[in-house]
Parts: sequence; structure tokens; C-alpha cells
Amino acid sequence: MFARLFLLFTGMSLLEIFVFVKVGGFLGVWPTISLVIITALVGSALVRSQGLQLVQKLQERMAAGEMPGQQLIEGVMLIITGILLVTPGFVTDFGGLLLLQPTIRAAIAKFLLANVKFTSAGSMGGFTSQGFGQRSSNDDSIIEGEFEHKEDKRIDKD
Repeated sequence: MFARLFLLFTGMSLLEIFVFVKVGGFLGVWPTISLVIITALVGSALVRSQGLQLVQKLQERMAAGEMPGQQLIEGVMLIITGILLVTPGFVTDFGGLLLLQPTIRAAIAKFLLANVKFTSAGSMGGFTSQGFGQRSSNDDSIIEGEFEHKEDKRIDKD
């Protein structure tokens, strides 16, 4: 796993440097730097506006009593999009702009919902070979219930 991450980050860095050198040689230093800053500013504004729209959709689904799984996944992808757009570089900007497209984001979210099993954080299910799976509900040592915390109103006698 470490080797894959190392190769991924090293490869992306080298690719970004290569593209910077090519674009900088074609446009010049200051236009290249300006272009990187402009893409970061415009991308941040677009991520913010789409994030607000996504929060509204999320609230509508929750108010209707539906599970907003797709909206949650798209929200995580918008966070990744923001990181990609703010990171200096043209390759990361291109990836961020792709994820900024609602149709692409929705298609990826649908794919993840269909092919990955998710579980809540408190169920101790964790990651399984099939994805994120939930523990078997046939376990007799689990007792489900609700509780209410009440203040102790004992009177201390001196």
C-alpha cells in the first residue's frame, strides 16, 4: 500500500512539474502563475455554490425521510474537488473540474453506492473483502435499545 501511494504522489508531482514547464514555456512565467491562481479562485467559488446546493438537496431528502446516501458521497467528492482545485497545478485542476460536473459526480456516486457496502461507524463492521460490510445481526451478544440520561437528584445529608 505504501509503495502504491508513494508512486501515485511521486508520479503526480512529476507530471505536474512537466506540465508546468511546458505551459510556462508556451505562455511565460507570469501568465502561468496567474492562470493557476485564477483557476483556484474560480474553482473555490464553484465548489462553494455547488456545496450549498448539495446541502439543500440533502436536507430535502432527510425531511422526506429518505436516506441521502448519494448526496453524502457527492459531498465527499466536492471536498476532494476543492482540494484538487486549490492545489497548484494544471493536472489537479483538470481532475477537479471533471469532478465539478454534476453528471460525472452523480455517476461516480451511483457506481459507489451500487458496488461498495457501507456501514455506520458505530456498528464495528469495518472494511471487508467485499467492501464496507456490516457485522452479522445474528450475534446474540448485541442488545439493542435506547437510553435516556437523567440527573441524579439525591439529597446529601450532613
